[in-house]
Amino acid sequence: MEAVHSGRAEDVRVREVYGDGPRPLADAPRSVAGLVTVWVFVIGPFVALLAAVPMAWGSGLSALDLAMAIVAYLVTGFGLTAGYHRLFTHRSFKAVRGLRIALAVAGSMGIQGSPVQWVANHRRHHAFADREGDPHSPWRYGTGPVAVVKGLLYAHVGWMLRRELSNRMRFAPDLVADRDLRVIGRLFGPLAAASLLVPAFVGGAVTGTWTGALTALFWAGIVRMTVLHHVTWSVNSICHLIGERPFQSRDRATNVWALALPSLGESWHNGHHADPTCARHGILPGQLDATARLIWLFERLRWAYQVRWPTVDRTASYAG
Repeated sequence: MEAVHSGRAEDVRVREVYGDGPRPLADAPRSVAGLVTVWVFVIGPFVALLAAVPMAWGSGLSALDLAMAIVAYLVTGFGLTAGYHRLFTHRSFKAVRGLRIALAVAGSMGIQGSPVQWVANHRRHHAFADREGDPHSPWRYGTGPVAVVKGLLYAHVGWMLRRELSNRMRFAPDLVADRDLRVIGRLFGPLAAASLLVPAFVGGAVTGTWTGALTALFWAGIVRMTVLHHVTWSVNSICHLIGERPFQSRDRATNVWALALPSLGESWHNGHHADPTCARHGILPGQLDATARLIWLFERLRWAYQVRWPTVDRTASYAG
């Protein structure tokens, strides 16, 4: 009841600002401090990576660093794919409260924004995919060679470096009314810090040295975060530009097999846009979808239920 009451109060506040007409696509602009933070976390790690990897490669990567990087990548990656995307954005399955909270926390540690804002951005993307209003379409500037290159860069990273925020009350009112997700959203800063500092703490504790802490921070923290970021962003950019389109969809979403493993199944993007609420994106035989397999495991453990799996009739409705 508390969550519902809070959601209604928020709705009243929004009506006071916007009236009873349609809510705008964008919310109040991001603060300058928020914009600076985004630039730091988006551009900073990539620049640091370009500068540090040539010096660190072959001398600073230990088995412990590699193991922690893989574990952290999977935990935060599944938090984004199973949690932020398939559970919260598309409601392709329902989950017990403990799993909802765990996935929201894990997704937050992927350092791609709070659950509610991430969902608002992604639901807006689906509502206007590859049309005016889409926050990150690579076709934004046209179809010529220069326009496509410009659009690719914008879809991959440029759209995040603006002050615009998708309207949460228009695109994610159900999550605004969710008390657990509001609390986790307020804890985004500490969770982001923990995502980087926990590996450093473990590395330092296991090796007993500051060097062990620093290499763990670099490989299992910064490098892991940067790779996850660019894999996720590649679904926004590459998977709307090149690849196969075996299914009918209203947009230009494609399947890119080369990204299937690192994206944990998210790069079967044409299948996803053809059937957004389906829990499995890799619908065709041989399409590896690690996130769907994880949801299957959650279902077997009775932590997930009412899972929307593909069926023959469902797939036939959008087959090309």
